[in-house]
Amino acid sequence: MDAPEPDQTPFAAVSAQTSRLGRIYQSYLDKSTPYTAYRWIGTGVLLIFFFLRIVLAQGWYIVCYSLGIYLLNLFLAFLQPKIDPSLTQDEGLEDGDAGSSLPTKKDEEFRPFIRRLPEFKFWHSATRAIAISFLCTWFSIFNVPVFWPVLVVYFLILFSLTMRRQIQHMIKYRYVPFSFGKARYNQRSGH
Repeated sequence: MDAPEPDQTPFAAVSAQTSRLGRIYQSYLDKSTPYTAYRWIGTGVLLIFFFLRIVLAQGWYIVCYSLGIYLLNLFLAFLQPKIDPSLTQDEGLEDGDAGSSLPTKKDEEFRPFIRRLPEFKFWHSATRAIAISFLCTWFSIFNVPVFWPVLVVYFLILFSLTMRRQIQHMIKYRYVPFSFGKARYNQRSGH
């Protein structure tokens, strides 16, 4: 009973299909890259559906709280520079090099603001987290009974403290992570 050998093992077939699906997913992500506003609108709509599910089902508050903490963490990484000026300034003082701080005068070199978490990765991680959280609200194992006003108050306190610290950091090291409100110069006039 010599049966012909199969061309692929089951593991190789699953691996090939997973790889193919990953490439398709990545191609859709690549196509969506230039449509920033539409991507965020879609994420906002998904977040509204998630909140409607939480309010109408009157449960899964711990899932909502966990999502809020994760989104706050992502937002803080989005606001912070890739190279923290407080760390580079401390290292510069140890090495005797004080020139590693951000430029404060006209004659100093311009260094653009580079985020620790780029906008696309922020959007992708936030959307994925909201989708996973929405999926978790359909399983009763994640519906842990908690007193939700305590979670809301704790989240608001955590949000206000971390944002105050972040704003103080931005003021101390003179960086603005947003491009609106900054001077724009016309290339033709040289200003």
